[in-house]
Amino acid sequence: MGQIMLKKRFLIPVFLLLSALSLFVGVKEIQLTGLLQGDKDQWQILWVSRVPRLVSLIIAGASMGIVGLIMQQLSRNRFVSPTTAGTEDSARLGILVSLMLFGAASTLQKMLLAFLFALLGTLLFMNILSRIRFKNAVFIALVGLMLGNVIDSVTTFLAYKHDLIQSIGAWFYGDFSMIVSGRYEMMYITIPLIITAYLYADRFTIAGMGEEFSANLGLNYRQVVNIGMVIVALVTAAVILTVGVIPFLGLIIPNIVTLLRGDHLRQNLFFTALLGSVFLLVCDILGRVLIYPYEIPIGLTVGIIGSGVFLYLLLRSRDHG
Repeated sequence: MGQIMLKKRFLIPVFLLLSALSLFVGVKEIQLTGLLQGDKDQWQILWVSRVPRLVSLIIAGASMGIVGLIMQQLSRNRFVSPTTAGTEDSARLGILVSLMLFGAASTLQKMLLAFLFALLGTLLFMNILSRIRFKNAVFIALVGLMLGNVIDSVTTFLAYKHDLIQSIGAWFYGDFSMIVSGRYEMMYITIPLIITAYLYADRFTIAGMGEEFSANLGLNYRQVVNIGMVIVALVTAAVILTVGVIPFLGLIIPNIVTLLRGDHLRQNLFFTALLGSVFLLVCDILGRVLIYPYEIPIGLTVGIIGSGVFLYLLLRSRDHG
């Protein structure tokens, strides 16, 4: 069954169906007949709210899945992701610092500092990873979660101290309800990054085999790893600034694809991106219909489902040694 789910002939129709459904689900009703009759109000809602939300969902799901796959490949650990490596927590700290330094910080200032802190946090985790002799996959994930909690505690402390806790609250939980035209365009930054990841896929695969193996093949190991970390940090910063934190997405989607399709990075990029988008669309639609006309933030729905899958992966790892 799992192999069938990761076939293009299954995933693509499901993706198209969910995308179409996403456009018509919401408090304000949109009907196909109204659109065909040229209803201006319905067309305005479609282009101002529903289409930007759909585009954001697709890009966020695809990009976060891919950066999770890159991190797992480079770290050689299936439990490493922006959620379990302190990347997301570091990006939030960067946003807080931008507000502390610049007051009403511009989007560019928030983006630059979020990227810088996300990159530094990820590199710190990779450095810790290289120094740990006990390479158990579960232990590494727990170390990353502890690092993220420490960074998150610093962020919360500074936010309370400078009376900014409400200002950064929007970036603690993923939420697409506020996505409208003019507030999601930063997501397009991730598209060239995804293309770059595809172009470097083979190099990431070699780098994932270790520094010594990479040197024997003439690959600049450190350069490739740094490029991968830059992609991870930029994508994470862009997604958090636009919609907030989406937990576990970069962890569970690459694992599902790898379990069902093997470790071929270049081939898995497409399926990881597509499955990530499908998963996020399902969670978003569920959040919109479960307590209609109210909405559950997607950070909550993804967190509940993602944490369940994460626990399953942990138990599976233990059972399989």
